[in-house]
Amino acid sequence: MASKLTSLQQDSVAAHFKRILELLGEDPEREGLKETPNRVARMYTELLDGYAMDAELDVQFEETTDLVCMDPIDFKSLCEHHVLPFTGNVKIAYVPHNKVVGASKLGRLVDKYAHRLQVQERMTRQIADEFMETVQPSGLMVIAQAKHECMCNRGIKKSSVMTTSAVRGMLALNPYAKLEALQLLFSDKRDIL
Repeated sequence: MASKLTSLQQDSVAAHFKRILELLGEDPEREGLKETPNRVARMYTELLDGYAMDAELDVQFEETTDLVCMDPIDFKSLCEHHVLPFTGNVKIAYVPHNKVVGASKLGRLVDKYAHRLQVQERMTRQIADEFMETVQPSGLMVIAQAKHECMCNRGIKKSSVMTTSAVRGMLALNPYAKLEALQLLFSDKRDIL
């Protein structure tokens, strides 16, 4: 279940943001900004609800198959260094150990870690670690790709995509299994959709 800021916490965030507007030389009482502090407080409540989210990975089904791949799982997160968005997708491949996870739970797992102040490298690792601990597959590959607004809109102002990965179990140890997972994750799926 996602946590929400209490009314008191939202009021406090709004008051602090109102003060930030004043420090920037804005008039927080002018027409366009009157409700902005409250909107910002509600926005942070929504964007940062991952701290108490349950991915519900315990919803598993007895099933055998060689490899399960899910992609792309779109996400939006906030960079902890500048509180600017980074957006992209996560690809997950795993070798089940007699159990598969409900497909929607993979999206919940990504949101659990994306909806925090975050860095992509840690997010990728956290997704992999929780999946390995809870589901205990024989192998796992998590690949995240994202565009970072903190790089595009400030500093060096370059647009590029960062890719991070976390590979565990037989997908880390068996090069043939790893290659199969990569081929499935990066294959052209236009004919399926």
